[in-house]
Amino acid sequence: MLWGMRSGLLTLAMLFAVTASAQAFELSDDLTITGYGDLRVVAPTDQASWLDGGLGKFRYGGSGTKLRAAEAVLQADLNLADGLHAVTLLRAEPQTPGVVDALETYLRYAPAADGDVSWSVKAGAFFPSISLENNDLGWASPYTLTPSAINSWIGDELRTIGSEATLRWKTDAGTLSLIGALTCCNDEAGIVMADRGWSMDDRPTGLFERVRLPTATMAIFHAPLYARTGLFDEIDGAPGWYAGATWQMPQIGKLSVTRYDNEADPAATSTRDTAWHTQFWNFGARTALGPVTLIAQQMSGRTEVISRGNPNVTKFESGFLLASMDIDDWRFSVREDLFQTRRAHATNNTWSEDGDAFTAAVSWSPKDWLRLTGELIAMHSRRGEYLPAGLGSGRNDTQTQFSTRFFF
Repeated sequence: MLWGMRSGLLTLAMLFAVTASAQAFELSDDLTITGYGDLRVVAPTDQASWLDGGLGKFRYGGSGTKLRAAEAVLQADLNLADGLHAVTLLRAEPQTPGVVDALETYLRYAPAADGDVSWSVKAGAFFPSISLENNDLGWASPYTLTPSAINSWIGDELRTIGSEATLRWKTDAGTLSLIGALTCCNDEAGIVMADRGWSMDDRPTGLFERVRLPTATMAIFHAPLYARTGLFDEIDGAPGWYAGATWQMPQIGKLSVTRYDNEADPAATSTRDTAWHTQFWNFGARTALGPVTLIAQQMSGRTEVISRGNPNVTKFESGFLLASMDIDDWRFSVREDLFQTRRAHATNNTWSEDGDAFTAAVSWSPKDWLRLTGELIAMHSRRGEYLPAGLGSGRNDTQTQFSTRFFF
């Protein structure tokens, strides 16, 4: 039944994209198709990326400068009726099995406001309303190529497959928004955090993708070294939820708070995967000082699995501060991230880590259809798992990228 639902979502996404393209001329007033292609030159760290089963913290890994076809993203937005939209976000990139996968596909209804109160609902598969950083096309960040550790993890492990409702109240002191959602099919969320720790990458997991687990982790557990896990499955039959509030204040900025709980049974298993009970608090703030935008975000949570009758709890925490300044066609951004994980009641520190990362990015958009971005990330991380993997107790890793992004 679950596979049928997931297959149905992908089929709907693909049919919608094909239909939208075929009818672009007939539905020009109701259909919006946007997207981009991204070519990159990457000078990665020498450690293999976690996406390839390594313990590397970045999207790319391995020695030598490389030319990469990073991805192509297409978003189709069809206006079905007043306030009712169907949205599909597709991505094609080399590491995706089958090349193309869906990142989002959902319906959104936002009727015209009646006075100071308005509301909207979404249903389908979409990113949860948590990030203050990733608000660009394709759930990307407009400030840097690589999002913060927090928003990298949201893209890696979280997706709302269900419904989300937002109630807004406009006052003289600003707009207060209350958000609530019921979700299914995210029961494995937390396994990557526990086994890999934090990372920084701009490649959100596709809805039908199975993610590689670190080879070093599998070796410690004497498990098959080439292991993958699903992330968007329903294992125990219990819905998850999140709820939050934002306050948008004119001339001041935005504050947000979110509580998330996937309500997974940590002892539940499927034929292939295990449920992880994951919950966290997220706090965010955004403001502007003239041409400078400031964004801060902090997340604290825990994830638990019961293995062989024993509970294993990983606590995780991260925060960042980003500053970005626009000057004509240029954007200059810097960000500092701090992150850590702790395995509760552990007899050793194999699964604990600490780290910090500094990111600097410069973007130039001389045309509406072109964006050139250079980015440098310098990270220091200490993780107990590095020692048995032969990587020492701590690492200093640097990744440099230059992106040419063509929009259409």
